[in-house]
Amino acid sequence: MVAADARTAIVFALSPGHDHDAPHGRALLEELGPMPEGLPLLMDRAYEGNETRQLVLDLGMLPVVPPKSGRLHPWEYDRALYKKRNEIERLFRRLKGFRRIFSRFEKLDVLFLAFLCFALIIEALRLSVNTP
Repeated sequence: MVAADARTAIVFALSPGHDHDAPHGRALLEELGPMPEGLPLLMDRAYEGNETRQLVLDLGMLPVVPPKSGRLHPWEYDRALYKKRNEIERLFRRLKGFRRIFSRFEKLDVLFLAFLCFALIIEALRLSVNTP
């Protein structure tokens, strides 16, 4: 999932549970296409690989992800900005508040995706009702 903030998902897709997230994340980023130059992209450490970071740079964004501790040549990143990644994690927490999502009652992917879209719409509506 690529999300803008704690309430707004931009694009998402299902992937097999036994697959690594990075290739699927790169596919979502390629689907988005180029972004405004210098836009920061906060990423989980699962996406800190060279291929993912290079794709983000090619799309015009700045990758904000800490290097894994075993890296021979670690890079600098904006630690203060990386702390805002918890906002995206809050979106996942809100979605898991829907019982049908966290327990995966729907066995068909199309039904699960439909309910995920429904839950995202509900979250967006809650935001519009709660803001003055």
